[in-house]
Amino acid sequence: MRDAVIVETARTPIGKRNGGLASVHAVALSAQILNALIERAGISADLVDDVHWGNVLSVGQQSGNVGRMAVLAAGWPEHVPGFTIDRQCGSSQQAISTAAATVISGQADVIVAGGVEMMSAIPMGATTAVEGAGKSGGLAVDRYAEELTGPGFFGSFNQGAGAERIAREWKLSRQQVDEYSARSHERAAAAQKNGDFDAEIVPITVGEDVISRDEGIRPGSTVEKLGTLKTPFLDGGVISAGNASQISDGASAVLVMTSQKAASLGLTPLARVHTAVVTGDDPVKMLTGPIPATTLALKRSGLTIDDIDAFEINEAFAPVPLAWQIETGASDAKLNPAGGAIALGHPLGASGTRLATTLLAYLQRTGGRYGLQSMCEGGGTANATIFERL
Repeated sequence: MRDAVIVETARTPIGKRNGGLASVHAVALSAQILNALIERAGISADLVDDVHWGNVLSVGQQSGNVGRMAVLAAGWPEHVPGFTIDRQCGSSQQAISTAAATVISGQADVIVAGGVEMMSAIPMGATTAVEGAGKSGGLAVDRYAEELTGPGFFGSFNQGAGAERIAREWKLSRQQVDEYSARSHERAAAAQKNGDFDAEIVPITVGEDVISRDEGIRPGSTVEKLGTLKTPFLDGGVISAGNASQISDGASAVLVMTSQKAASLGLTPLARVHTAVVTGDDPVKMLTGPIPATTLALKRSGLTIDDIDAFEINEAFAPVPLAWQIETGASDAKLNPAGGAIALGHPLGASGTRLATTLLAYLQRTGGRYGLQSMCEGGGTANATIFERL
């Protein structure tokens, strides 16, 4: 029976908005990660059957099927195709699922799954600002119009307002979300200091500089400092820039193939893609999807929450992992043990495979068997994936 395993991972350091990676073209950054990935694996690009590439803001330098453009820019053979996936923040996690399904079905043997997002160059909202494009969401927004407004909310259909609604529903205070955010920075700073991210990261040369460390981590973040920041989504709310994911630049990728193909190439798999699911949830709160996605993944896998050794639940906003933890009962120590997007950053299309890269590295380091990751996504969907370390 065919399966899907991951044999290698690679990611860039995550750059701050207008930071060290900001001047690099999305295609060029993607190409560097593609080449680094196969160099690490020790295989020829000629063996790759397809590239599944996540991206969210597909305008400007990220338009025109950035996945295919990355293959060409990397100098790979012209017969290697590539396509671009948009499942919002879960785009590259969906790329893993799509790659796994493709090799299991026998349509391919070797696929690169990954993604890129250069948010310094292509800001949030860029894809809805095209002249004549009309209102983002159109009839979908109209359908939920009555739910989109409420006393004190500034604006309507956006993720920040969704995070505020989650905080209200799960009774999360400003103190709690800021404490979680400070912890994210603390854990990420400790991991960076210990060199835990070093094996994941491909240093990127930009002019005379070499960027080799994640730029968003702020050691010494405190609840007191975070508590001084404004709450732009709700009058008297809890969501601020300090307890939300950072706007970032970056790319990441994993190499997916069957275990049989890995054996024929002399490669040792890092992990098996054990279970992969996607589901939808409330499109107004928008960010609660990881809760039902986790339930579905565990049901299909036959595993329990206690069987999982580590969780990567994307920190789009602090209430997302906190509400998820309340509902699942997951151990605090297992949840984002190396910090998350609040500290590291969230380059949208790259985040799914970045989470996988960090999760697999953690399982390798600690000897854990199972890891689960989940991403909330715009429009109220979520992917959940369980990996089994081999």
